[in-house]
Amino acid sequence: MTESNGSTPKTSTPDTATRAAAMPDWEKRFRAPRVSLPDWAEDAPDRSLFVSNATGTYELYAWDRATGEQRQVTNRPNGTTDGVLSPDGEWIWWFDDKDGDEYGVWRRQPFAGGAEGSEDEFATPGLEASYPAGLALGRDGRTAVVGRSTDEDGTTIHLAVAGTSPVVIYRHRESAGVGDLSHDGSLIAIEHTEHGDAMHSALRVLRPDGTTVAELDDTKGGAEELGLEVLGFPPVEGDARLLVGHQRRGRWEPLVWDVLSGEETDLGLDLPGDVSAEWYPDGSGLLIAHSFEARSELFRYDLTARELVKVETPPGTVSGATARPDGSVEYLWSSSEQPSSVRSTTGAVVLDPPGLKSPGSVPVEDVWVEGPGGRIHALIQRPKGVEGPLPTVFDIHGGPTWHDSDSFAAGPAAWVDHGYAVVRVNYRGSTGYGREWTDALKHRVGLIELEDIAAVREWAVTSGLADPDRLILTGGSWGGYLTLLGLGVQPDAWALGLAAVPVADYVTAYHDEMEALKAMDRTLLGGTPEEVPERFEASSPLTYVDAVKAPVYISAGVNDPRCPIRQIDNYVKRLEARGAVHEVYRYDAGHGSLVVDERIKQVRLELEFVERHLGA
Repeated sequence: MTESNGSTPKTSTPDTATRAAAMPDWEKRFRAPRVSLPDWAEDAPDRSLFVSNATGTYELYAWDRATGEQRQVTNRPNGTTDGVLSPDGEWIWWFDDKDGDEYGVWRRQPFAGGAEGSEDEFATPGLEASYPAGLALGRDGRTAVVGRSTDEDGTTIHLAVAGTSPVVIYRHRESAGVGDLSHDGSLIAIEHTEHGDAMHSALRVLRPDGTTVAELDDTKGGAEELGLEVLGFPPVEGDARLLVGHQRRGRWEPLVWDVLSGEETDLGLDLPGDVSAEWYPDGSGLLIAHSFEARSELFRYDLTARELVKVETPPGTVSGATARPDGSVEYLWSSSEQPSSVRSTTGAVVLDPPGLKSPGSVPVEDVWVEGPGGRIHALIQRPKGVEGPLPTVFDIHGGPTWHDSDSFAAGPAAWVDHGYAVVRVNYRGSTGYGREWTDALKHRVGLIELEDIAAVREWAVTSGLADPDRLILTGGSWGGYLTLLGLGVQPDAWALGLAAVPVADYVTAYHDEMEALKAMDRTLLGGTPEEVPERFEASSPLTYVDAVKAPVYISAGVNDPRCPIRQIDNYVKRLEARGAVHEVYRYDAGHGSLVVDERIKQVRLELEFVERHLGA
């Protein structure tokens, strides 16, 4: 458990400075202190909460902006990143799981810290451990809306008021989650998938007693199901407007929905990519985040004048942004060349952690390749001053509903340092290229993505970038799944495969994974393994394991609820049975590690595996 008397991050000593000077650049990138975009308390904006790896493990930190004091909030062997600051700024809530298994309870401690040596209290007595399904805290300091997911109950949402027993206000077998709680606590917005499509949510607004106020559902009545998402109520007393994300024009855009009158205000933004938004603190405007072709930008939208004004940020990727009460905007920014930093439109760097500074990397190049489902966007990085063909790493992103962008990434930079070109493919299923591109992978899961990767591979070879005999397929999570699937489906295309926390045996993975992912798999494949066995078989790496020719390296967290260890063991046993060249590294964490030393160890093991088998 955490102790409530945390400390500020330590600065480097002469000894650590000497060690840092001897480190290779790739290791420095992992060790350099990083911080997340600070969250701030709605009614106490000088109080903030952020995540940092300053101690070598990612943990939560409290920051009193008025005094400048920063205090480490959590201190656990495997790290902590899930935390929420109460609107009054008095309490920090954090999710307490076991060694990364994502199954646990919410705890809380005072913003200023508790008594030395004391354990943080259970935040919601009466609610047993579960997977989290959202959390919203009331301004009164006593109320919380808590989403929970278990294999037995599906999703339940509870109203928890201090001094009383939690009350169930929503229950369903399909996945759902807490969206937001209105400023006055009278309205609760939830996202649900009662219709059975986990990729496209509908919205419901409830009273605290569980009665329904309003519904918004784009999954019915059209040729295709469309999704909605809760972006939040404005922080204004008595305001019943809800900011909603919708897909009605083929991409994500915001609208304003008055949940009491039913009126919808479509903003009609003339922007080509996906758009998200959040409220300015006075409710008069929206901070718009626009993502297009692997880059992003910010705007302010004035709701009265219906005017869009650009908020100046450097070229690259904004990974998060928030509008402050003084009208300034703070944002987390990076590019493939420059490490991430928290900046402000005032010109200030908001957080600059002491200690080792991360080296930069090389710029990313954009390539568009014609594929079987349309033009595929790929991002290329290559060592400076080196001519091809090069040993090339195809680093495949996870998700699958995610995308690679022009942002700083220590993993690809490490490969470039070692002389490899890196190719990242925003295959069908990726976000940021329209709804049809994201939704295209249904039923032929994995195989569609591999078609796009194959098209980019062909370009990489014919363009002279990549050496066809030294091609490495790698990725984590869904990228790890595509790696194992690709090694079996395209056995002659790859010299090596490196799969981190992958799906390896799709049927066993389905039965062992957390409930929300079961719902996603039913959506992607059209049913359960018992209902559509042919689809699970066609999409499972285990089906093709006997065709694998390349040496395989697999790393896996033994507590992973997303890509559980048993299904990986099933795949490895099949490799062992045929004497296939492979190595497996198991570590004591969940879906990835929050410990810097562990992350560095995993990268080093991958580099050494490639050196042994490829000699590049």
